[in-house]
Amino acid sequence: MQEIILTGEPEIVVVTRRSARARRLSLRVSSIDGRVSLSLPKRCSHGEAERFVRAKEAWIRRHLSRQPARTAPVPGAILPFRGRQIEVAISPDRSISLNGDILSVPGPEERIGDRVRAFLKTEARGRLVPAATGYATRLNRRMGRVTLRDTRSRWGSCTSEGNLMFSWRLIMAPDPVLDYVAAHEVAHLIEMNHSPAFWQIVETLCPGYQTQRQWLRDNGTSLHGIEF
Repeated sequence: MQEIILTGEPEIVVVTRRSARARRLSLRVSSIDGRVSLSLPKRCSHGEAERFVRAKEAWIRRHLSRQPARTAPVPGAILPFRGRQIEVAISPDRSISLNGDILSVPGPEERIGDRVRAFLKTEARGRLVPAATGYATRLNRRMGRVTLRDTRSRWGSCTSEGNLMFSWRLIMAPDPVLDYVAAHEVAHLIEMNHSPAFWQIVETLCPGYQTQRQWLRDNGTSLHGIEF
C-alpha cells in the first residue's frame, strides 16, 4: 500500500491498493469519512497511478467539497446524543457527567475526545445490550456475546454463532433508530438473510421500522463526521 499526495489547500492523501481482481484504475471518495483510495491492477506502475490521480484532482476536490462538515468533541462543540443535541464543556470534576444538555468532561483538553468516546461507548452498551436481549427473548432465541466497534460499512452484524456486533455511534441517533438496528440484527438469529421472511420478523419486533431505516440512510453519514 502506497500513498499519493496532492499538494494544495487542503492537502489530499490518496491511498493506493493493488488488487488481483482490478482490471482498471478506480478512484473512490468515502462518503463516510472522506478518505480517498485508488484501486489498481497488480501490473500498474506507481508512476501511471500518480498520473491518473493528478488528472482526476479536480474531480477529487469537487467530491470532497460536498462532504459534510467534520467536527471534534472540543469544549463548546455540539454533539448528537440519543437524537438530541448536547454541548461539550470542561469540568473540574474527576468524572464525566451529563446534566441536561451539558456534557461535563474533565480535562486536560487533549484528553476530551477520548473521554467523550468512552462515555458514548458505555452509554451505547447500556442501551444496545438490553434492547437486543429483549428482542431475543421475544423470539425465544439465545444470542451470544455483544461487541461494540467503530464500523464504517455497517451499523451491526450477526454471526452464525449468534454473536452480535454494533456500531457504538448508534447512541448518537434517536432511540427508535438504535432499537431498529438491534431488532434487525436479532432477527438474523432466525433468518441469516434479507428475505421477505426476515423483514417480517423485523416488522414484528419493530413496527414501522422503515422510518428508522430511512433515518439512517439520510443521516448516518453525519454520525461518522465526528472525529474522536
